[in-house]
Amino acid sequence: RNLQLLDDMVREKELVVQRTSDKLSACRLRSKMLAKQLDHVDMEIEREEEAGNVAAVSRLRAMSSRLCSELEKEKEFELRIALTLKQNLLEMWQIETEQGKYEILREQLQKDEEELQMQYQEQREVRIWKEKITALQAEGKRRTQEKKEEEARREYEERNKKILEDAKRNHEKAVSFLRQSTARIHEKIAKEEVKAQEHMERRIQAVLSLKNSITSNREKLHTLQVLNKAKALEAKKEEMKMREAILAEGGNVIKEIFLHKRQLEHEKKKEAFRELQKSRKVEIVSQILQEKASLHKQKKRQSRTKAIKTHVIFNCIFKTSVLSPKSWRSPSVCSLAGEGTAAQGESSEKISQDVLWESGDEETERDKTLLEPEFPGLWSQQYDLHKVSKEMDLTQLAIRAMKKEMSEKKVEEFQTGILHKQTVPDREHKGCAFHSKPRCIHFKDFDVGQTYKKKIILTNASYSVNYCRLVGISEWLKDFISVHFDPPGKMSSGMSCEFVVTFKPMINEGLEGEVMFMAQTGSFSVPLKCTAKTSILALDKELIDFGSHVVGETISQTISLTNCGALGTRFK
Repeated sequence: RNLQLLDDMVREKELVVQRTSDKLSACRLRSKMLAKQLDHVDMEIEREEEAGNVAAVSRLRAMSSRLCSELEKEKEFELRIALTLKQNLLEMWQIETEQGKYEILREQLQKDEEELQMQYQEQREVRIWKEKITALQAEGKRRTQEKKEEEARREYEERNKKILEDAKRNHEKAVSFLRQSTARIHEKIAKEEVKAQEHMERRIQAVLSLKNSITSNREKLHTLQVLNKAKALEAKKEEMKMREAILAEGGNVIKEIFLHKRQLEHEKKKEAFRELQKSRKVEIVSQILQEKASLHKQKKRQSRTKAIKTHVIFNCIFKTSVLSPKSWRSPSVCSLAGEGTAAQGESSEKISQDVLWESGDEETERDKTLLEPEFPGLWSQQYDLHKVSKEMDLTQLAIRAMKKEMSEKKVEEFQTGILHKQTVPDREHKGCAFHSKPRCIHFKDFDVGQTYKKKIILTNASYSVNYCRLVGISEWLKDFISVHFDPPGKMSSGMSCEFVVTFKPMINEGLEGEVMFMAQTGSFSVPLKCTAKTSILALDKELIDFGSHVVGETISQTISLTNCGALGTRFK
């Protein structure tokens, strides 16, 4: 830094010396010119004096005096410039001497800079070499990774081939079992069709009987109409007689007739009420009797099922103890007994027909069926532990792979929107999976420019764990409505989550739409409504009924008009 400062100072001083020397040379030129002009003026003065021209002589003398003063000034200026030049030269020489003192340091500095540049060059070369080595190592790693991936892919393909072969074998077995089960189902369907035909015949007979009853009822109706007409004529005759009697007595005919009619109506209503009470009593008694009968039936069914279970378990234990030395076949017997007990829960009539037995022939037949497996081919072969262990390993691998595929399919179906029914024992969920509170998001009587927020609670109303994610809102509401919803993840049945709806009205108009969600059981939506301030006029009466009154009487009624809305209005 000091050397740099010295070099800068030398350059500055050189510039200053150059400028002062230029000024000095210019000053000397001006003084020479002034001296020449002065000599020329002196010669002119001599010439004019000889000629005797006094005016020209005085003018030339004034000019010579001015030139003399200018020449003196220039000489003084020249002396000053010369002094400054000497000073600048001295300063410059002093700085140069100082530079000479630091000459050794300058040379050392140049050497250091050259060495530093050499070090930088070496560092660059080392860095480039290291980068090349790392690039080669990365290439080697990539190649080894590709080899490993190729090997893993081959292993995966081989494993998939084995799984597919096992699956084909299992499929063939399943198809054979399925054919047997379909044959049974067809038999069942045929029986059901026969039952349905019998039921249809019964219905046809019921329709025919209904038709006959309708024709008989028409005849009865005709007779009833005739009787009603006769009664009406008798009532008119009685009314005429009554009017004549009242007129004879001098009473109010209209009033008396009206009171008589009211009394008759009151008696009719009393009779109808008594009949209604009787019918209700009959219904209540029939319901109580039905409940008692159903309770009695349930108790009987429970006692039967308990007896059947104990009987089947006893037979199973007895037969497993009586069976021949090949005791490894006992699982098929137990499985059959288990199937029998499982089928018992479906219907008590089928159980009583299929499971209960009382005669000796049925016992012998059941023993024969229990000794033989349901699906032939598996138990008839000789039992080999090594083969079974290998087959079990393969089947376990196949089952694991199938489970993994099933779980991946479930995740994909939920992401893509494919839906499943949610079922629990004896029940299946129907309807919307989530309930919102409130059911409708309603922004009433809003003002343009304001911001309104509402918090809504979603509750899982399904029978198992469910998911919920926001799909969006109606297209025409996106400029005014925004929804803040953090997905809660898995939600157990009965659990709830929250979301906030923000409404920023820009126009004074009513809006309607919905906030759409997707659950595991299906899509659902919460309706959204925005209503501007309106005036809603309502009357407290729909019909002005003055009833019956006497001629000449004045009757008045008051009617109130109410504005139920938030906006004021005029009316007439």
